[in-house]
Amino acid sequence: MTKSPKPIGEPRQPDLLSAAEIEAVVTGAHSDPFAILGIQKTEGGLVARCFIPGAEAATAYALDGTPIGDLALLHPAGFFAGPVVMDGFHPVRYRAERGDAEWTVTDPYSFWPVLGPMDDYLVREGSHHRLFDKMGAHPLKHQGVDGFHFAVWAPNARRVSVVGDFNEWDGRRHVMRLRRDTGIWEIFAPDVRPGAAYKYEIVGNDGVVQPLKADPFARRAEMRPKNASVTAAEMHQDWEDDAHRAHWATVDQRRQPISIYEVHPGSWQRNSDGSMLTWDEMAARLIPYCTDMGFTHIELMPITEHPYDPSWGYQTTGLYAPTARFGEPEGFARFVNGCHKVGISVLLDWVPAHFPTDAHGLRHFDGTALYEHEDPRQGFHPDWNTAIYNFGRVEVFSYLVNNALYWTEKFHLDGLRVDAVASMLYLDYSRKHGEWVPNEYGGRENLEAVRFLQEMNRLVYGAHPGVVTIAEESTSWPKVSQPVHEGGLGFGFKWNMGFMHDTLSYMARDSVHRKFHHQELTFGLLYAFTENFVLPLSHDEVVHGKGSLLAKMPGDDWQKFANLRAYYAYMWGYPGKKLLFMGQEFAQWGEWTEKQSLDWNLLQYSMHEGMRRLVRDLNFSYRAKPALHARDCEGEGFEWLIADDDANSVFAWLRKAPGEKPVAVISNFTPTYHERYSIPLPAVGRWREILNSDAEIYGGSGKGNGGRVEAVQMANGEIRANISLPPLATIMLEQEN
Repeated sequence: MTKSPKPIGEPRQPDLLSAAEIEAVVTGAHSDPFAILGIQKTEGGLVARCFIPGAEAATAYALDGTPIGDLALLHPAGFFAGPVVMDGFHPVRYRAERGDAEWTVTDPYSFWPVLGPMDDYLVREGSHHRLFDKMGAHPLKHQGVDGFHFAVWAPNARRVSVVGDFNEWDGRRHVMRLRRDTGIWEIFAPDVRPGAAYKYEIVGNDGVVQPLKADPFARRAEMRPKNASVTAAEMHQDWEDDAHRAHWATVDQRRQPISIYEVHPGSWQRNSDGSMLTWDEMAARLIPYCTDMGFTHIELMPITEHPYDPSWGYQTTGLYAPTARFGEPEGFARFVNGCHKVGISVLLDWVPAHFPTDAHGLRHFDGTALYEHEDPRQGFHPDWNTAIYNFGRVEVFSYLVNNALYWTEKFHLDGLRVDAVASMLYLDYSRKHGEWVPNEYGGRENLEAVRFLQEMNRLVYGAHPGVVTIAEESTSWPKVSQPVHEGGLGFGFKWNMGFMHDTLSYMARDSVHRKFHHQELTFGLLYAFTENFVLPLSHDEVVHGKGSLLAKMPGDDWQKFANLRAYYAYMWGYPGKKLLFMGQEFAQWGEWTEKQSLDWNLLQYSMHEGMRRLVRDLNFSYRAKPALHARDCEGEGFEWLIADDDANSVFAWLRKAPGEKPVAVISNFTPTYHERYSIPLPAVGRWREILNSDAEIYGGSGKGNGGRVEAVQMANGEIRANISLPPLATIMLEQEN
């Protein structure tokens, strides 16, 4: 066994600590060990004190290996103290011994704080917009030593420790320093490496130890069912998307073609053994597929860490961590970069409305209702059995705003689709009388949530002009997609839930009954331009017993396919951006489940392959024809041609854009074939049939207009064309000259 060196300089007795203080350290009851551990100045000079569980002897060394003092064992649990010779306060290491065993420990209590007064000021003010670089776990070379800096907000805690693989999950070894002005606890843990699992051990103000908590700012997490946070190196990605980002930063997104493919990454495709694809495997398959299909955007259902697969990611416990299901965070960055290189934008389904009550999550984080309201009438969501964020608390407000900034900055995401906005806006959402607390004016509007959404949108658009935010909002709340400075919520777009509801209700009816419900398709045009709308056929329409879109259609198999083809073409010709959930582009029969891959084998059948070809052609037609997209959000881009033919269930309208050829869209929602159906058109001459959902290549009957129709002026001055209108079909005509 190596002998300890003799004490350096004149021998001195270690300063006297009370037995109670030493006992508090070794039992984990001391709330501020920084006050007594590490290098301390006493009347007799500098002393080193440390707690090394299991050690019988300890010697102090400078970082360069120079011995600076022997330490005396003051408590058999491993508490040591002794005089040291140093020229100031510097980090120290200890060589610990027990029998024949010997190891070194770098003293975390000998390092200065990392956070500073400016951080405190900005945190208190609620204007710290780079919390994701300060909070959580970050690799750092601090005072010459490599390690990780940990910081967590727990203002009502009596003690907070970081525990993990690096300290045998012992809450006595890395008790954190409290910054009293902010309630943030921090510590620099030397020698910790990337890949270490960790959590926070929090003792509440009542002395009760809470369940170990995952890091709210963790950038990586363990694979479920484990749920610890994981230390991660700073992410390095060679971004190759300058042109992509510059394009979106310089255009009016309302006037660009936006066709969104909504994807659940865990079930889009799987490996042959049933395992989920990694981000790199997904990039190799999903990016070429979406490019070929003509989609402009991929919207990912929540990929933030979540413990329960059937929650589909909407009950997240790690808002800053890409889920471990698909690999490391760098893989996700490569996926986004790959999408951008071919011009595909990536949207994240973002969930700031609520969080789950898992013991390792945010609920009662420091022993109190910290992130949520204490009153269940405000802090508990009855629909999802989840907790509701306290948007009025400045630290919670900043936590969520920083998260939006984090994804758009660190991962270059092109936008956020914000989930469940309606549940945030209304205090009485899904609540009966007496089950909610009115706002300060006695109303039901959640004014704190409104301010949060406005500030989030203002900051995200201010920091990254090319991004887009999209609200899933199902009520008539005004100005959801209007700028904040005009009194709006500041979103770029809003999901048009009314369109989805009314059109699917209409399409589910037998064709003989549709004439009695004609208004279900015309009503939407009364409000189609009050917001910047996205038309969503999302995952919500193909789960929980609702069946697939194909299964919703009436009639025999041929009619089901024809109805769905006509509906898709109707939607792509309708004003508004497009969103389609995965699997519906090839008319999956079965209801979607997160447990398995989509039914890709269906593409061997002509009707399913025909549907895929139709969606592909719709996307490329929509993108190629400015009349179909450039005025999606403005009334000047739409004009009814036929709105009142309820007897035949026929609808026709014109899509327009300044200086561009207009496109006429005509839908026939009955199985009746009209050989000479007269429609008004705005100009005489030839009109080219650019799309026909009844074409044989799509699985239709092949009836149509031979490629073009002729519009002529009638004796009464009207301009009309007699067209062949196929059964259960939508056609599009473009003026030729």
